Amino acid sequence: MSQFDPAPFSRRTLLKNSGAAAAAVAASQFILPGAHAAEDNTLGLALVGCGGRGSGAVRDALSVEGGPIKLKAMADVFDQRLNDSYNALNTKFADKMDVPPDQKFIGFEAYKQAMDCLKPGDIVILTTPPAFRWVQFQYAIEKGLNVFMEKPVTVDGPTSRKMLDLAEKASAKNLKVAVGLMCRHCRARGELFNRIQDGQLGELLLLRAYRMVGPTGSAFAPPYKGDTSEVLYQIANFHGFLWASGGAFSDFLIHNIDESCWMKNDWPIQAQASGGRHYRGDYVDQNFDTYSVEYTFKDGTKLFLEGRTMLNCKQEFSSYAHGTKGSAIISTSGHHPSKARIYYNQNFKKENLVWEYGQPERSPYEWEWVDFLEAIRNDKPYNEVKRGVQASLVTSMGRMAAHTGQLITYDEMLNCEHEFAPDVDKLTLDGPAPLQATENGKYPIPMPGIKTKREF
Repeated sequence: MSQFDPAPFSRRTLLKNSGAAAAAVAASQFILPGAHAAEDNTLGLALVGCGGRGSGAVRDALSVEGGPIKLKAMADVFDQRLNDSYNALNTKFADKMDVPPDQKFIGFEAYKQAMDCLKPGDIVILTTPPAFRWVQFQYAIEKGLNVFMEKPVTVDGPTSRKMLDLAEKASAKNLKVAVGLMCRHCRARGELFNRIQDGQLGELLLLRAYRMVGPTGSAFAPPYKGDTSEVLYQIANFHGFLWASGGAFSDFLIHNIDESCWMKNDWPIQAQASGGRHYRGDYVDQNFDTYSVEYTFKDGTKLFLEGRTMLNCKQEFSSYAHGTKGSAIISTSGHHPSKARIYYNQNFKKENLVWEYGQPERSPYEWEWVDFLEAIRNDKPYNEVKRGVQASLVTSMGRMAAHTGQLITYDEMLNCEHEFAPDVDKLTLDGPAPLQATENGKYPIPMPGIKTKREF
């Protein structure tokens, strides 16, 4: 099993003044490696994948301190999505936008065209569905670009192995690579991590994580009506198809899994799980409505994960840690604010509180860009891909356990040969989709206990 990568910041960095004013002063000193003070040190930015997360990543990049930066190019497979993203960003950041019409690209080769608009050392944001991550990351490395990529970075064993190899190639070229597991950059969670490692909870015995909400993203995919190509239909509903995103499980539950494993300072070695489809109606996606996973670490400690996407049910979006000396809230309700707290026993009551992180908290979506840009400007080693692959793989391990009804180990998941979209780099706008519907318009779904070697 791959070893755990250290947290992105140490106790020393947490003790530094993290106020925006101090960071802004530091930002004023940023000069690109090799550049002279009189030279233009503006970083160029290209966006590949112009959906909500991609637009949000650009918004964060253009909002934080970190020296001059401009958006230079955009790429997507949907022109309306690209135009909507451009218009929204231009309304707020007109002075940081330099995207003429001939640098807006549509199609499966658009990612290359957008990256070709940048110079080595600039940044490309990869926020397409994760199936395309290794293809686009590979080209970014060839172009000598720094990369911000969204999670998950892989959805199966073969792509995980590809991404681990590419991570080493990126490091060999001294490229900086950030992965959108932004909770790792949250200062509140970071201080909680240090306190747990210092033994303030004693020995960790149990971790619990919940994302029990209503329908999320495009996880509930309606029937294909033939009004566009099937591959574009599946990309538009990418949360509904395992090849594109790992489904709702991988795309959404990864954050709770990752922040819990961070607190444990380790990755689970195996998972067993259950789940099912309930009120699917006419929806044709591959998702379950409920997931329940028991992850086991090598010392026997458990992480219990509960996922649900159903209407009119109790909702909870949080993570917890329990130890021999007390307990902790890792996240309270979503990603931000964490409101990390420690209690001297197992009851989360005010009178039992022994520590809490001060409020207000800065968004981890901003902190991840502050840290990333600081590494680029000061030429510090920075590559989060290995850890991103590990988090993605552990997530896939739990998903596969639920979808097959089998106990799945970390090594089995890593070495699994079922690649969901082996020809993803050859897709065309009007060509066949990686997943084909049956005669009744339905797509293959997981069948635990029947399909035990693969998920669909």
